[in-house]
Parts: sequence; C-alpha cells; structure tokens
Amino acid sequence: MDASTAGTAGTVVADLVEGYRPATDREAEDVARVRALLAGPDGDDPWLRSRPLHLTGSALVVHPGTGRVLLRWHERIGTWLQVGGHGDPGEVDPLAVAVREAVEETGLTDVEPWPDGALRHLVVVPVPASPKEPAHEHADLRFVLATGTPEAVRAENERALLRWATPQEAAALTASADLRETLARVAALLD
Repeated sequence: MDASTAGTAGTVVADLVEGYRPATDREAEDVARVRALLAGPDGDDPWLRSRPLHLTGSALVVHPGTGRVLLRWHERIGTWLQVGGHGDPGEVDPLAVAVREAVEETGLTDVEPWPDGALRHLVVVPVPASPKEPAHEHADLRFVLATGTPEAVRAENERALLRWATPQEAAALTASADLRETLARVAALLD
C-alpha cells in the first residue's frame, strides 16, 4: 500500500491540516470548514463528490529554471486555473491526487513536489451548477510541483489549453482571486 492509499482519507487530510498554518482570516475560516467536514459523520471519506463540500487536490506546476508557472484553461469556469481535481476511489492523499491530475492534464511525466511536499494553500471555492451536478464547493488543497521539461507539455484535449507564464502574468490572466493568492505564494518560492 502506498501513501496515496494508506490510512483513511479523513486521517491523512486531518494530519496534513493539523500542521498547516493559514495565512489569512479567510483561509482560517476555510481550514475550520475542512476540519468540520473531517469531524462529521462521514469524515472518513471527505472526497465524496455527492457532498455539497468535498475535497480536491491541485497544484501549480512550475519550471524553476525560468520562474514560470503553468496554467490550464478551465472551460466550465471560463478562466485560467491551476491543474487538479477530484480524488479517484481509494485515493486518500491530496498530494498524490494533485500529482496524478497534473500528469493527466499536462502530459508532463516528471512532475514532483517542489521545493517539498508542503500544503501551500487551502481554499474553499464555489463551483456553479452544471447539467450533470448541482452547485457545490471544493475544499481545494494546493501544492507546488516542478518539471524539468516544460517543452514536453501537452493538453489532454483541445479545449483544455495550457499556457506558461510568469506568476505576475498568470495573476493578470486569471479571474480567480484565490488563485492570485496562490500565485503570490509561489512567486515568493521562485524568488
């Protein structure tokens, strides 16, 4: 059993969140909501998509040599975002989810936690309703992954465009205020 499936999802995430220190009041509120989710009656599987609030794992992929970050066009939301998504059945480690999603969405096979595997940002984001699901919220656990082969990037489909940018350029491209906060944190790491 590897780290992505060891223990229960609630236990793995609770351990991760326990050592995390929010940087803003809003983030402290979001951390409290995740702790409440984990303490609830179904806290052993906070990834369940049927819940109105559930976990997702995401990452900003960086190329440290050029100081650039990779953005993905999110057609449903209509803006540039980081890569990431939902855990698959049996997955419990949000970093492993972020890595898997990064590989699937970018085609990069050399992504790894950078400069370490620390949780960099925790944010609850609203997700609008679609024909397939009602409006809900993602408790997004964000990490930083690095690649040494930025030229190997390839989109998973023609609607999921990918774009390299400096953190400052990326902040101007996205409509997401919480991603701009994540970008500021990553820019400090890249400096």
